[in-house]
Amino acid sequence: MTISHIPAPAPAVAPHEPWEGQADVLAEAAAAGRRAAAWIHSLPAPPSPTPTWAWLVGDLANAIEAAMANLDPEDCDRMDEHGLAVDGAGGMGPVTQSMLAAVSCVVADAPWLTTDQQVRLLAVASAVTGAARVLAQDPGSAILHGLLARLCTALDHAARPDGPAWTPVQ
Repeated sequence: MTISHIPAPAPAVAPHEPWEGQADVLAEAAAAGRRAAAWIHSLPAPPSPTPTWAWLVGDLANAIEAAMANLDPEDCDRMDEHGLAVDGAGGMGPVTQSMLAAVSCVVADAPWLTTDQQVRLLAVASAVTGAARVLAQDPGSAILHGLLARLCTALDHAARPDGPAWTPVQ
């Protein structure tokens, strides 16, 4: 007689219960992403347009807007059905993650931008990356304790139009 071990069924995943204020926090994150994209779209062009400039004001700006609009607290670090750790992404896809990681190299190839603009681009990329990571690592704290909101404030400060800092209306 042969004994076959039937695998145990995967544990049922409880449906996600949104945290208090989650919709508002995610809506503000999406708005911050739109403002950051608008600022990047407005960056000055070099004397003769380059692929770097086209990437910055096109692909990167669009990726930042999409990343902030698609933040997802359900895409968090977790255990799979086999007990293996699965890294969440906070709703950010691998292509966007790669683009944001490339910003530090790309600003080095953008000498027509002021140092202030280059630093602000780095800060934007860091804030967007951080927003996804904080949601992936601890979505409850990100939403309930204002971690995501603070990153959105940093994003807004970095992506302010040239001139005085943008102040959110309370």
